[in-house]
Amino acid sequence: MKTLFYGTPAFAVPFLELLFRKTSVVGVLSQPDKPVGRSLRIRPTPVKARALELGLPVLQPDRPATAIDEFRPLKPDLAVAVAYGKLLPEALLRLPAIGSVNVHFSLLPKYRGAAPVQWCLARGETLTGVTVFWIEAELDAGPICLQRELAIAPNEDAAALLPRLAGLGLEVLGQVLEDAAAGRARREPQKGEPSFAPRLRREDARLNLELPAREVHDRVRGFRLWPTAFLEFKPPAPRLVRVLQTRLPGPEEPAGAGSEPGRIVRVERGGGILVQCLRSSLWLLTVQSEGKKPVAAADFLNGLRLNVGDFLPLA
Repeated sequence: MKTLFYGTPAFAVPFLELLFRKTSVVGVLSQPDKPVGRSLRIRPTPVKARALELGLPVLQPDRPATAIDEFRPLKPDLAVAVAYGKLLPEALLRLPAIGSVNVHFSLLPKYRGAAPVQWCLARGETLTGVTVFWIEAELDAGPICLQRELAIAPNEDAAALLPRLAGLGLEVLGQVLEDAAAGRARREPQKGEPSFAPRLRREDARLNLELPAREVHDRVRGFRLWPTAFLEFKPPAPRLVRVLQTRLPGPEEPAGAGSEPGRIVRVERGGGILVQCLRSSLWLLTVQSEGKKPVAAADFLNGLRLNVGDFLPLA
């Protein structure tokens, strides 16, 4: 079976490698190379770099539609997209004889869009999964080829969940490739009310302690990578402080009820600080000021010379 692969970041590389092992990859489409790091040196995308190591031809057009004429003579049977990062034109999707599939990291139709993993955590979901679906014009709305569920651990964040979803995604895609090669690929309509996971903005990660502690905790879990959850402080404190890890109080700990949001309820020397949110409290465990290393929240508090009963100087 001859295949095309559409992908860009390092996260997509294992899927290209799976396709290479199980099929004959005749072409790879990746986004154009971009400047990386402080030096702004132009570097190949991770998918491009790996494809060249495997001896595969790579196209990187600004407009994916310009790849159609290059791919048509290859007569591909199936195309697989994983985190390519741009909308694919309908003419390109129709090029393979069997069709074009996308590996999406949610249980469609829930969390259609660019950031399903981050948003499902930020919204407190306890169940997610992987869906391989047939790409159509409407965003993430095509028929389902194969779908599998994955339970989310209570305090799991995006950095821990993404690798587990990738492992499940490889299993699901492997089965899809076998089914497609055997002529038994399925097309089941999506069922249920769709929800959406829009492209992330830095402002999405701003924390608001006037929300219930559970909601703040879930947003920290969801926005663990980029953008990282943060609080904004008034001078002379550091302006932006990333919140890397939190936890909800146990049943034997003070949950907080009457204090105003932002009040320091408890300090654990060398560890976390318990701060008041809306009608409940939350442990801030690890934080990071701009340009500094991550530290225990209590150590950060010492630097501000604040104590139990004081308020965090939030902007």
